[in-house]
Amino acid sequence: MTDFRSGFACFVGRPNVGKSTLTNALVGQKVAITSDKPQTTRHVIRGIVHRTDAQLVLVDTPGVHRPRTLLGERLNALVSDVWSEVDVVAMCFPADEPIGPGDRFIATDLASVPRVKKIAVITKTDRATKQQIGEQLLAVAQLGVELGIDWVHVIPVSAVANDQVDLLTNLLIAELPLGEALYPDGDLTDEPELVLIAEFVREAALDGVRDELPHSIAVVVEDMQLREGRSADKPLMDVYVHIYVERESQKHIVIGKGGSRLKEVGIVARESISKLLGVQVHLDIRVKVAKDWQRDPKQLQRLGF
Repeated sequence: MTDFRSGFACFVGRPNVGKSTLTNALVGQKVAITSDKPQTTRHVIRGIVHRTDAQLVLVDTPGVHRPRTLLGERLNALVSDVWSEVDVVAMCFPADEPIGPGDRFIATDLASVPRVKKIAVITKTDRATKQQIGEQLLAVAQLGVELGIDWVHVIPVSAVANDQVDLLTNLLIAELPLGEALYPDGDLTDEPELVLIAEFVREAALDGVRDELPHSIAVVVEDMQLREGRSADKPLMDVYVHIYVERESQKHIVIGKGGSRLKEVGIVARESISKLLGVQVHLDIRVKVAKDWQRDPKQLQRLGF
């Protein structure tokens, strides 16, 4: 097919601007975890959009921020590496928040990236008034003029309300080069199952925690195997997971009184994992302390960073 387009587009922005929610909306299925906690995304997640005329690979990246730990430095470096490898970079600005120093910092870096096409996306329009959306559109356009960014498009969207999501998909695809499909038809992500399972557990663990604890949570899948002795029509997958925190006091918070909070984490995560694997799941979660792991190179490596 001579007019088939394929390529990579990357969502960037400061933490908690809606990048992962937008990725899931375009793919049509959950491939990236979401949370109202900043810096939820820690890995480069690829979500694949299949169409008869194109294949769009969306790269969801961690939010760029002023790093306070070695982990933060590594996440920022990860984002910069991605920018040079994609066809289109879509920078996200929330409709209900004014452009701040963090946005300007990222946009300044983005302005120095050559050849990559750049789109501005005004996210979370369901939270904003028409006047706020209009003002943000003008502000983002002006930011482009100031920094020398030639926005190919500036588009307002709401992933939650599914407003202009299809239009954004069309605009991204229009900027991709002509080429053959990059992934087999039907694949929605290239993330390994073990990584997705760990992320689902971390997403459940993030719900309801606050202060510094969300940043201190890391999850590793230690083992996963089908339970022996089960009939073929009723398989059961045993999944063994460790949640790591940085201090003993955080361990007690994650577990909760009498294990109540950890039990809730297991219930929520098990539903997502069962859907992913297509089988019933028994989830065994243990909470461990890895002191100050965000600042320790050896522990970061052990935890997959």
